[in-house]
Amino acid sequence: MTPSAEYKDSILELLEPLFTVRISRFFGGIGISYDAVQFAMIMGNSLYFAVDEYTRKKYERAGMQPFSYMAKRGRIQVRKYFELPEDVLNDPEQLRLWANEAIQVAANTKKSKRRAKSDTP
Repeated sequence: MTPSAEYKDSILELLEPLFTVRISRFFGGIGISYDAVQFAMIMGNSLYFAVDEYTRKKYERAGMQPFSYMAKRGRIQVRKYFELPEDVLNDPEQLRLWANEAIQVAANTKKSKRRAKSDTP
């Protein structure tokens, strides 16, 4: 699932004019963060954005699939990340809108996890 250097570079070229992003290793792929919040990942030669129960519907309507991988017990779907539609990737304005939405989803998820930890006795 390691992305090619060319694909990674092309994605960063698209995102960096929009945001100051940071990349990191992420389970054999690349995590993409903005303001210390991971909102996207590159696995293989696919870009996935963070989704929630509301934004997921937009990806499904576009015919996109969640990130998945094979495990001993079969295919595992990670419904937190959905592949970004190609037409969005090729439209800078749409890319900015979808990325902002993914950043917000990821930030809200991070806040919820932090709150849940602080509520634990």
